[in-house]
Amino acid sequence: MEKIYISSQSSLALILFVGSFFVILGFLNSKKISNKKSYIVGDRNENSFSLTTSLTASALGAWILFGPASAATWGGMGAVIGYALGTAAPMLFLISFGPKIRKEFPNGLTLTQFIKKRFGMGILKISLFLIFFYMTIFLIAEVTAIAFLLNFLSNVPLWITSAFTLIICLLYILRGGFKLSIITDKYQFIFITLVILLSVFLVLNNIDLPSFELIKKNSPKLVDINYLPNYTAGLTFFIAVAATNLFHQGNWQRVFSAKNDSVLKLSLIYSSILIFIIVFWMGYSGLIAYSLNPKVIPDLGFFDLILDDNNSLIVIAILVLALSLTLSTIDTLINAISSLIIVNGNQINKSLEGKDNNKKVNLIIVILCIIVFFLASKGFSILYLFLLADLLCCAAVITIFYGFFNKKIDSILASSSIIAGLLFGLLFFPSQNFQSSILVGNLIDIDNFSFFIRTNLLFISFLLSLIVPFLMISIYSLRNSFK
Repeated sequence: MEKIYISSQSSLALILFVGSFFVILGFLNSKKISNKKSYIVGDRNENSFSLTTSLTASALGAWILFGPASAATWGGMGAVIGYALGTAAPMLFLISFGPKIRKEFPNGLTLTQFIKKRFGMGILKISLFLIFFYMTIFLIAEVTAIAFLLNFLSNVPLWITSAFTLIICLLYILRGGFKLSIITDKYQFIFITLVILLSVFLVLNNIDLPSFELIKKNSPKLVDINYLPNYTAGLTFFIAVAATNLFHQGNWQRVFSAKNDSVLKLSLIYSSILIFIIVFWMGYSGLIAYSLNPKVIPDLGFFDLILDDNNSLIVIAILVLALSLTLSTIDTLINAISSLIIVNGNQINKSLEGKDNNKKVNLIIVILCIIVFFLASKGFSILYLFLLADLLCCAAVITIFYGFFNKKIDSILASSSIIAGLLFGLLFFPSQNFQSSILVGNLIDIDNFSFFIRTNLLFISFLLSLIVPFLMISIYSLRNSFK
C-alpha cells in the first residue's frame, strides 16, 4: 500500500485555495490591455525589485524539487554546481546581450526580432521551432512535476492535478498578460523563499553530523575530486541549462520591460545569485538524502529528507512551495508562447493577424494546454524531457549568439551549422535508460566504443552540439580570411 502524507481531498482543496488566491489577484490587478506591446512587455518601467523577483520566480519551476536532487545522486557535487551555475548563467549572459539588443531594438518585444533582422526568415523559422518546442516541453515538464508530487503525497491521479493547474493559470494569465505575470511573481517569490528557508532549517537541524562531513563519510565518491562524473555531469548540466535559457522568451520579455539598463543589470545580478543559491541547495539536499539512504529514489531525494508523517504543516508548506513554483513558471511560459505567436505568427500563417488576433492566439494557447494536459497525464520522465529540449537549443546557441559579434555568418552558414550540431548531438543523445544512443548500440555495436563514450553519452551529445557549429563557423571564417 502506498504511503499517503495528506488526503487527496486536502491536496485538491489546497490547490484550489492557492489557485483562487492568484486568480482573484489577477482579476483585481488586471486592466484593459491597450495594445499588443503592453500585453507582451507591460509599460517598460519595471524596477529592480519587481524584475528580480520575477526573473527568479519564473526561472525556478517545480523541476527544482526533482531535477537537481536526482542529478546529485549520480553526478555528485559537480552536478550540483553545474546545475546551479547553468540555471544562473543565462542571467549573467544577458547582462551583456540584453542592453545590446535593447539598444538595437528600443521598442523590442522578442529575441526573434533580432534573429529575423540578423539572419533572415530561414533562421527565424528554425529558431521559432526550437523556442516553441523548448517552451512546450518546459510546460509539459512543469505540469508533470506538480502532478507527480500530488500523486506521491496523496495519490491524486495525474490527470486531475494537470487539469486543475492548467485551468487555474489560464484563468488569470490570458486576461492580464505580462504585467499580471510580474505581479503574481512577487507573491510567488515570497512563498518560494520562505519555504526554501524552512527546508534548510529543518534538514540541517535533523542530521547528527555537519552536512558535508556526512556526505564525505557515507558517499565519499560524490565529493571526490577524482570522481569523473563530478566533472562530466557538471559540464553537461551547465551547457544544457545555460544554453537553453538564453532562448527563453520569458527572459527576453523581462529584458525589454526594464526601466533602464542599470535596473536590468542589477536585477540580472541579484536574480542570478538567488537562483544559484536555491538550485544549489536543492541539489545539495540530494547529496544528503543519498548519504543517509543510498536506496532513495533519485527524483524524491529532497522529499525523503523533508517530509514528516506526523507534521501536516510541513506537507502543506511543500505543496504551497510546489504550487508557487509551478504557477510562476507556467504563467510565464504561457504568456511567452502567446507573445511569440502575436509577434511572429503572421510570418508562419497569414491568418494570425488582424483585429481578432488576440482571440485566435488565446484559442491556440487553450489547444496547446489541452495537448500539455494529455501528455502530462502520462507521467513521462521530467529530466529526460528537459534534456531533449536542451539539446535542440544547444545546437543553435553558438550560431545565434556568436552572430552578435561575427557578421560573416550568413543565413546558409547559420542553418547548416545548426542542423549539423543537432544531427551530431542526436546521434549520441542517450535513450531513456541512458545505456545507448542512435549511433552507440544501435547503428554501431556498443562494444566498438570506449568505456568513456559508453558512460558519458549525454555529455558527448551536448558537447558535440556546441563544438560542431563552432568548428564550422571557425573554419569558414578562417578560409575566408585567406581569400
